[in-house]
Amino acid sequence: MSVAVASGALVGIHAVPIRVEVDLLKRLPAVCIVGLAANAVREAAERVRCAITAMDEEFPRQRVIVNLAPADVRKDGMSFDLPIALGVLAADGKIDAERLEGYLFAGELSLSGELRPVRGVLSFADLAVKLGKALIVPEAQAAQAGLVPDVRVYGARTLSAVVAHLRGERELTEYGASGPVRVVRTDTVDLRDVRGQPEARRALEIAAAGGHTLLLVGPPGSGKSMLARRLSTILPPQTLAEALATTKIAGAAGLLGETPELLGRPFRAPHHTVTVAGLMGDRRLRPGEVTLAHNGVLFLDEAPEFPRGVLDMLRQPIKEGVVWTACGDGTSAAFPAEALVVFAMNACPCGRLGSKQTCHCTEVEVAKYPKRLDPILPLVDLRVRVFPVSAAQLAGEAEAEDSATVQARVVAARAFKAARGIMPFHADDAGLAPMRTLRVARTIADLAGSDRIQPKHVGEAARLTGGV
Repeated sequence: MSVAVASGALVGIHAVPIRVEVDLLKRLPAVCIVGLAANAVREAAERVRCAITAMDEEFPRQRVIVNLAPADVRKDGMSFDLPIALGVLAADGKIDAERLEGYLFAGELSLSGELRPVRGVLSFADLAVKLGKALIVPEAQAAQAGLVPDVRVYGARTLSAVVAHLRGERELTEYGASGPVRVVRTDTVDLRDVRGQPEARRALEIAAAGGHTLLLVGPPGSGKSMLARRLSTILPPQTLAEALATTKIAGAAGLLGETPELLGRPFRAPHHTVTVAGLMGDRRLRPGEVTLAHNGVLFLDEAPEFPRGVLDMLRQPIKEGVVWTACGDGTSAAFPAEALVVFAMNACPCGRLGSKQTCHCTEVEVAKYPKRLDPILPLVDLRVRVFPVSAAQLAGEAEAEDSATVQARVVAARAFKAARGIMPFHADDAGLAPMRTLRVARTIADLAGSDRIQPKHVGEAARLTGGV
């Protein structure tokens, strides 16, 4: 008798419904898994066989056919172990097939029948809500799945515990969010740590308020990385929807672990040796660094050292906030990529220009060095020079504003922007300033609570966008 079990497949960061169909044929014993299954899914046959045997149930001595429908969706990962095992037991008459109908299952099986965590459990929880089903996942991830609003989720340690629940012998524990959902703060730094650099601090505030890309230019030790690292601390607090999206992305990438908490705004800083797949997402449809930075900050230090092809690929996420990735079988996925992008670079190849050390680069080398950023430089709004701060300046500097103070102004500016709606630029306000300067000037006006762009706003914007 053919039976069907509900499960899901990760396509990018979202789970799509998969119908796991199992039938037993009177042929030579074997397990055949069809339906565009990757190697990890086909290897489930032996894990399932051992797990069923470990719970003192006899594995069917027949040909077991497992069809993962629809057949044109690529299936990868180990989350199909549990639904396949339950389908085999139901097809063999060990479980009432009707008891499976109200659930969606995801989980990896060990050879002893224990359930192990899988990638994308929040995505499976979303899918369960859409399908109107309860979700059964490994116990270690049940509390995490319960963070999704309106989901009914059960956690199990073993395959035998799931079978006992379906037989009505022993109920599984139901998990869900109890009280306010806690958001984990992923940063432990504060903007007050930055002394001096008033123009760079101001540029960070403007970038956070208006969502502008930023380029920091200066010698090593001038604080470029320190500044960029603190940008996420002045962004507005995440909404529940944003925190869920951030956490879901990390889970789809296998970076979430078993935490039952939502993640704060991310900060990603890939090395300049990163590949296009590592930055944009690979052929297995796993998110890249651009997507992992969604709702947060993507920092590219030593930006001219990144391959030109990698920099060129950044144009789409910067302009559109989305990345499209496809694999060889034609399956594609859209990854969200709305991150604040910060570039940093030395002023010359040797890095000494602008510092107290002697620069040995020729004028031609200094002139050519920024041209490595030509693919993305037109999309960079703010361009700021930073210089090392001396010990004497540090000693005489008053304590700087902390992140919370600056964040409050950023939140107010965004609220002002939302309230004013779209307003036309007035020639008498802006003169003949370039559009990039006007966009930054509009943000500066929002920070000041001004409906109209004033000459002083344009002047400050021109200084911050006029090049380095």
